[in-house]
Amino acid sequence: MARIRVADEDKVMSQQELTDYIMERQSSEGVWERKVSECLTSSVDENSLKEYIHRGQEFGRISFDYSDRDTVLGKLSLTAGSYLLNAGMVLFGETPYNDLQMAVFAGTERLTFLDIQREHGTIFELVDRAEKYIFKNIRWRVEFGSLQRKEIPEIPVDAVREALINSFCHKEYGTGQNNEVSIYKDRVEIYNPGTFPAGYEPEDFISGRERPIRRNPLIAQTLYYSKNVESFGTGLKRIAEACDAAGCKYKFEVLKSGIVVVFYRSDENFDTTGTDTTPVTIPVNTPDKDIRSKIVSLCLNAPQTREQLMQACGMKNKAHFLKAYLKPMLETGELQLTVPDKPNSRNQKYIAVRHTTGEVR
Repeated sequence: MARIRVADEDKVMSQQELTDYIMERQSSEGVWERKVSECLTSSVDENSLKEYIHRGQEFGRISFDYSDRDTVLGKLSLTAGSYLLNAGMVLFGETPYNDLQMAVFAGTERLTFLDIQREHGTIFELVDRAEKYIFKNIRWRVEFGSLQRKEIPEIPVDAVREALINSFCHKEYGTGQNNEVSIYKDRVEIYNPGTFPAGYEPEDFISGRERPIRRNPLIAQTLYYSKNVESFGTGLKRIAEACDAAGCKYKFEVLKSGIVVVFYRSDENFDTTGTDTTPVTIPVNTPDKDIRSKIVSLCLNAPQTREQLMQACGMKNKAHFLKAYLKPMLETGELQLTVPDKPNSRNQKYIAVRHTTGEVR
């Protein structure tokens, strides 16, 4: 029979108190994520790992170069011999623990659904798929400014991505439950199967002075290196600030089975009157949106070489810069080549064209 010391008295712990205590100890020590999985390091996709390292280097959070798969994973503390730790498995490997269920419902209750999808993959893959799914199924409006067309979703991009990252970063993986994205007529819910720290409320971490409590510190650290996590323990506050700035109502629900971030879809907060309702591009890799905006701004003023753009954006890896920014922006029409017939010309520069409508393409 388990007991806990309370003041000068030994109190018998209830089954729920004992369960909470064990979960708290395991969470604080990152027990599950540091166990050795059955997933070999050879199952990790090298291209994805290289992209991760390049991204961490660009943001100044990873100082070493990519050498080979096992060495890099070892430097990230994600391996034990030729096997991945559980943290490495859900981040980069083949795992039975990462399932995501997404659905669009016809009304405001969990009854008739218009679409349902089930996805499986790494944390990085599932966050991107969930983000695309949400932005494909909510409303957007378009504003035309003096320089460019601005596409605005009814729920702020930064808040959605932060909630998705948090849902995998703080998940209790050992429960076997799925992460969920549910889109209703009046709201969007992102569900995370992970209990909230006992004795705390979401508001404690939004406006209070409480320090972060990380269920999976190794996973959080790895996501921090690539700037998927901006800084430790600020997720709820960043969601709240992004929603407040956009006038989007939100709520954090603490359930017995997990945590739900609720974003409300309201015509009061989102008015499409007089706006262009043309389908808009779903943003990908949203932490990079400021860099893309900067590239467009520079190329509007004057044609820019790749070297000039890299220097202005603080980038160093040419191959990564081309793959992550310039090529996608050429494909979407955000940029054009000054020498289109010779893409590899030494005189090549990039331009952004302003059309008469004010739209930048």
